Amino acid sequence: MGRITARTRVTRVTVGGAVSRREDLLAVEEPLELRVGGTPLAVTMRTPGHDVDLAVGFLVSEGVIVRGDQVAAAIHCAGPDGANTYNVLDLTLAPGVPKPDASIQRNFTTTSSCGVCGKASIDAVRTRSAYPIDDDLRVDPALLITLPELLRAGQDVFEKTGGLHAAALFDGRTGELLVLREDVGRHNAVDKVIGWAAREARLPLRGVVLQVSGRASFELTQKASMAGIPVLAAVSAPSSLAVEHAKEAGLTLVGFLRGDSMVIYAGAHRIPVEQQIVQQQIVEQQTVHPADRAPADRGAALT
Repeated sequence: MGRITARTRVTRVTVGGAVSRREDLLAVEEPLELRVGGTPLAVTMRTPGHDVDLAVGFLVSEGVIVRGDQVAAAIHCAGPDGANTYNVLDLTLAPGVPKPDASIQRNFTTTSSCGVCGKASIDAVRTRSAYPIDDDLRVDPALLITLPELLRAGQDVFEKTGGLHAAALFDGRTGELLVLREDVGRHNAVDKVIGWAAREARLPLRGVVLQVSGRASFELTQKASMAGIPVLAAVSAPSSLAVEHAKEAGLTLVGFLRGDSMVIYAGAHRIPVEQQIVQQQIVEQQTVHPADRAPADRGAALT
């Protein structure tokens, strides 16, 4: 297993103040070549750790497999120089599982920041899910606003480096943390939790919320829909294509989930706020100044 953190010498400068030199911790970023049956499939920049989950989640996201048991074996193998750096992972599919279509093979490096940005067109990255999102889950808004802090509390490597994204699956009814993964790439972190779920025979992921530490891109909504996840929540903004895809897939998409507020961009029926709206209307009615009331109300008060 490769290192998760690395040390380096840095110079810390405070303008108008002190200058200090010290060691600092960095999140490790290394390439991982994914192979299927010995054939190279993709290269992604990732933080070492949970590589098998990452690979399995990637295959689920790409529609190559729909269950964890469709991967029979996974082994880190030596690179071109013969040394095993744990940066090459070869997966063996179970008997009867078709090999990946040549159209999804990556002849380029997938960066840790943008995932599938090297694909030729948006149409090429739209993948049909085996798990339609028809989940009747309802998530209490009061529960939902607790998830970012729970996610942050579980980011052990981020605490040391400040340089990693995170994704976690929570039970949508109880708020129980099911799994949390960190990575330099937000898409890798999501693949790692989906891969974990596939290997635990939990697909489709009904009744859960996928909470991510950054923004919600199209790629993350697609990964969520491929795993049957009903709710995706992000602490930052979604993209226009992410919102469009969420609506098409029936996915509930929440952005700017910070403090006690959120913005619901799609699938609002899973976040019941009717009672809160009624309470707000009652408060507004109670705080209306008598002079602003309708004439009929004033007339009734005089009789």
